[in-house]
Amino acid sequence: MGSTDSKLNFRKAVIQLTTKTQPVEATDDAFWDQFWADTATSVQDVFALVPAAEIRAVREESPSNLATLCYKAVEKLVQGAESGCHSEKEKQIVLNCSRLLTRVLPYIFEDPDWRGFFWSTVPGAGRGGQGEEDDEHARPLAESLLLAIADLLFCPDFTVQSHRRSTVDSAEDVHSLDSCEYIWEAGVGFAHSPQPNYIHDMNRMELLKLLLTCFSEAMYLPPAPESGSTNPWVQFFCSTENSASSASPTVDGTTTGTAMDDADPPGPENLFVNYLSRIHREEDFQFILKGIARLLSNPLLQTYLPNSTKKIQFHQELLVLFWKLCDFNKKFLFFVLKSSDVLDILVPILFFLNDARADQSRVGLMHIGVFILLLLSGERNFGVRLNKPYSIRVPMDIPVFTGTHADLLIVVFHKIITSGHQRLQPLFDCLLTIVVNVSPYLKSLSMVTANKLLHLLEAFSTTWFLFSAAQNHHLVFFLLEVFNNIIQYQFDGNSNLVYAIIRKRSIFHQLANLPTDPPTIHKALQRRRRTPEPLSRTGSQEGTSMEGSRPAAPAEPGTLKTSLVATPGIDKLTEKSQVSEDGTLRSLEPEPQQSLEDGSPAKGEPSQAWREQRRPSTSSASGQWSPTPEWVLSWKSKLPLQTIMRLLQVLVPQVEKICIDKGLTDESEILRFLQHGTLVGLLPVPHPILIRKYQANSGTAMWFRTYMWGVIYLRNVDPPVWYDTDVKLFEIQRV
Repeated sequence: MGSTDSKLNFRKAVIQLTTKTQPVEATDDAFWDQFWADTATSVQDVFALVPAAEIRAVREESPSNLATLCYKAVEKLVQGAESGCHSEKEKQIVLNCSRLLTRVLPYIFEDPDWRGFFWSTVPGAGRGGQGEEDDEHARPLAESLLLAIADLLFCPDFTVQSHRRSTVDSAEDVHSLDSCEYIWEAGVGFAHSPQPNYIHDMNRMELLKLLLTCFSEAMYLPPAPESGSTNPWVQFFCSTENSASSASPTVDGTTTGTAMDDADPPGPENLFVNYLSRIHREEDFQFILKGIARLLSNPLLQTYLPNSTKKIQFHQELLVLFWKLCDFNKKFLFFVLKSSDVLDILVPILFFLNDARADQSRVGLMHIGVFILLLLSGERNFGVRLNKPYSIRVPMDIPVFTGTHADLLIVVFHKIITSGHQRLQPLFDCLLTIVVNVSPYLKSLSMVTANKLLHLLEAFSTTWFLFSAAQNHHLVFFLLEVFNNIIQYQFDGNSNLVYAIIRKRSIFHQLANLPTDPPTIHKALQRRRRTPEPLSRTGSQEGTSMEGSRPAAPAEPGTLKTSLVATPGIDKLTEKSQVSEDGTLRSLEPEPQQSLEDGSPAKGEPSQAWREQRRPSTSSASGQWSPTPEWVLSWKSKLPLQTIMRLLQVLVPQVEKICIDKGLTDESEILRFLQHGTLVGLLPVPHPILIRKYQANSGTAMWFRTYMWGVIYLRNVDPPVWYDTDVKLFEIQRV
């Protein structure tokens, strides 16, 4: 039968389904087979020939027909899994049913009355799969579907190579497979790659798309911290019940059934997470890290070796995978930081952050990149690794500099803060926290970087910026902490920064003498209304950008994006730890209700919180927060300026003397003097190093869930699985 004929037949069946007001009997095979047996329709055909309006019409007007369609399609997948799909016809039936279910499931999920349908039992479908009539033990349809998909994904001659030499009548029993023979790809626990097979790949993709669609019920529930925590589809698929029925390879490559958790103390209920968290061999970690670094670097290669390799588009999924690996497997995190290989992850992340900074449709990518760097920055080794010279010259739209990976990080962060999209403002706290965390370990910053840090301080310490929001002064505290850490712990190699501080000393004097009287506060705010510009771009010598780089572009008009929930404030996102003499970390208990330096809650929390708090700042009649002299004094008195003021007190007269004596205007002579200078015994006693380590919480869990499903929604456009359905987890917006 030609494909046009088969499309016509399929379309005819769909029309019959929507127009039949009477329920069609489940036993009427002649009718139901039209949907899968006599047709060869592609997934794109199925989407075109089954319009959304018609699926909804069947759902509303003849629900029993929709129920039978779903039940029969699942039944066909179960039969295919049981029989092993030997004939071409069986394979075609499995693919057709898979496509049909992928098309229909989102419309089941969008209707709250239908959501339970797949979790109801169908008469005669026993858990043993033998069709026993004992409905007590009947399996919910969802479970039958997930088990069938799991088996079909490892079905010889359909999704994996067959290893049986002779084709005996007895089907290769899917349940008795030695799973190692049917592995898709070499990797952890298995060293040999099977022959590539395009057809098998296509079949796997169809089944994986269906699996993802099964899991996507989460998209149809509004974001709520607790609600989405258990998705019944994911829960069952990742449970021992699934592993008992389909062979599952463990980390060391042996096959296990139900008794998989006896060896180790029970890990999380999710077996995938459990296995992931138990990977421990160096060569496995090396394989994972090298693979992720290679794939993440792919878009960078594209910029200076165009068309050298196929360009990948899944860097967001890779970043989430890397994040999950570090989160679930602490040994992996330590392995990543043990050598300078971590820099092969850092450089691509900085490239993406810099490239996406002006594009509001990529705010989610910006967040995941920053979260990963925040997680890494909580470990001392990360700061130490950043001292490696940066020699790879990936074309990036940033000033040219000669220096280390720390310079690269700070220069990119400066670029994000001064020329990124305004939606990135909630990330400023995170960006500066990362710099604070690594600062005690930075041996030598370049002059370009030193100037960038002082430019940020200059921008953040203007009165209009400090007085225009309740938390803006935190940014000044973070930067002062960076300077203090470097002066106290890395003075010797940092003459560039010391010189920049001396040159820009007026900023520190202005901070120390910050006005707190009402007229000045009022005047600063008036100036703010005239200058809506978030940060002054002046005063930062931009210098030329790197050769071959393109400026970061805003989103193309019409680009689709998905909304994201707010991220928790930095005090919820991190936990303070103090570094002891021997380098170990001691957690500092947070004071109740206090946050950061001064008791005002961090960004990202409801504005209500800071309106109601005990701090002496007033709410005007409009309910707008407004600064008061008492409020300014409450944090001005805590500004950690002592170390810098002492440094200036000692060094400024000496530098001025050199300039007068030698008639110098030449920087290099002053830098030489500063390189050999010392402040030993002249500075206050070094403060203990404070590290703010990332800590998981329900707020970030919720953020990750909405972000990840948003990525999945936007990346599945052919066919558009979820497009135009009533998604509740996020809003779909056009730029």
